[in-house]
Amino acid sequence: MHYPLNVYLGKVREYEGSKPSAIAKYQVDGELKLTELGLEGDQQAEKVVHGGPDRALCHYPREHYTYWAREFPEQAELFTAPAYGENLSTEGLTEKDVYIGDIFRWGDALIQVTQPRSPCYKLNYHFGINDMSSLMQETGYCGWLYRVVLAGNVSTESPLELVSRLSDVTVAEAIATAWHMPFDDEQYHRLLSAAGLSVSWTRTMQKRRISGKIEDNSRRLFGK
Repeated sequence: MHYPLNVYLGKVREYEGSKPSAIAKYQVDGELKLTELGLEGDQQAEKVVHGGPDRALCHYPREHYTYWAREFPEQAELFTAPAYGENLSTEGLTEKDVYIGDIFRWGDALIQVTQPRSPCYKLNYHFGINDMSSLMQETGYCGWLYRVVLAGNVSTESPLELVSRLSDVTVAEAIATAWHMPFDDEQYHRLLSAAGLSVSWTRTMQKRRISGKIEDNSRRLFGK
């Protein structure tokens, strides 16, 4: 299957009451260069938690915007790509269709799914909705992140093509395991066995298995 896509880049900007962010993105067309850290011209603030080799690209399904516009009818005009800060937008791929470790060809490059996107509090400021990050997490409409396996030239005219499937864990299942279920060591082991899982998610699941506890995500979701 081939999946046509739209592509977006962002510049770091200030948000009143929050830290700087590059979540506000704009559409680009034509030829682009993809490096191991992402698309040239795409910026990230707070690189400790955004960007890096395991989070080089963010993909968000265009289908989800219909749901968000219905949930917030008075702000429906906000809910069009790339409102969630994604680099890649498609139709036909959702968290239920994509697996941890999936490798896609894009132009000359190869990209691999590493983890679900972990919603953070900057979404709340971006939309002016106090609990947008937690709503995104609860619905499972989170999107996912990629590492760049092979850097190269890409184009907005080149579709994504699935070339390899390395695990049996969907992104939706990873989201449910991490955020929707009570402590479940067996499911953590299953997720850790998924080839291609990001370093940060690997560490989180390992810590849960050692401690026997689920970490507090309130700081990530609400900034406090």
